[in-house]
Amino acid sequence: MAHRNARLTLHGRRLLIQRVVTDHRPVAHVVTELGCSRATGYKWLARWRAEGDTGLHERPSTAHRLPHQTSPELEARVCALRTELKRGPRRLASLLDMPASTVHALLTRHGLHRLTWLDRPTGQLIRRYERDRPGELIHVDVKKIGRLRDGGGWRVHGRDTLEHRQARYRTRTGYAYVHAAIDDHTRLAYAEIHPDEKTGTCAGFLHRAAEHFARLGIPAIERVMTDNALAYRRGHAWRDALTELGAQARFTRRYRPQTNGKAERFNPTMADERIYSRPFTNGQDRADALPGRLHQYNYHRTHTALGDQPPINRVNNDPGRYS
Repeated sequence: MAHRNARLTLHGRRLLIQRVVTDHRPVAHVVTELGCSRATGYKWLARWRAEGDTGLHERPSTAHRLPHQTSPELEARVCALRTELKRGPRRLASLLDMPASTVHALLTRHGLHRLTWLDRPTGQLIRRYERDRPGELIHVDVKKIGRLRDGGGWRVHGRDTLEHRQARYRTRTGYAYVHAAIDDHTRLAYAEIHPDEKTGTCAGFLHRAAEHFARLGIPAIERVMTDNALAYRRGHAWRDALTELGAQARFTRRYRPQTNGKAERFNPTMADERIYSRPFTNGQDRADALPGRLHQYNYHRTHTALGDQPPINRVNNDPGRYS
């Protein structure tokens, strides 16, 4: 396919042949009119005389022969060592007696050039997936965070302060639980902070998440994916909530959090940009700031997997508002 600044497209090459061959005009005059060089004009004229109209089409610039190309057997060995040892190109190069640049090129050719793309326990390449329409699959997960004492924690007072040292000997404040739901196709998110992760709390959160997605243009939820926590596996309230919504339950494989990866990735993003974005004086202050942060995430924060667009742009009936 011709690049955007190409002087001659397929139509222009045919026009060059017509003016030179049919109209019997000099090549030097025709290439001046078409804005290209004499060498280019004679090149396409020679190709047309040798191959006809087929010669005017684009052809790959790959060499016909690569006598020094790495053998398929050696390529397979490089890939096998990569998945088995999970080492970088330099360390693999010393084992194979090959240049590190060659090892990196082979890994890139097979999509293994980033260790973050490999599942560390198995060494298998992680294949990302995405559902075709909004609401087809919702990822649900719970993140545990420390509760805040009144007046704030060490992020407010600092670690080397009297308040922080005295707090070490007080009764532990415990944890709060951030329940999050992510739509697989659009990456629209909804989250709430609760004092527990019991099945009744999870069921109530799912209902409110469904209402939130409905307001954004996703009227129905078909499937809900969670981990294997007992609240999801055996909780009657959770099952009743799924039945009322008409959704099916889906569970991740054991010890494979990548299956629920969109929710797993949302957790650190939410922690960095929302939960720990600024010092809070108490837990209620932190909970009150969450809706505004979610609005920014859904309507304004760009997502690389969506072509640097906010998640709301992927909803079929996008309201188009960024209020």
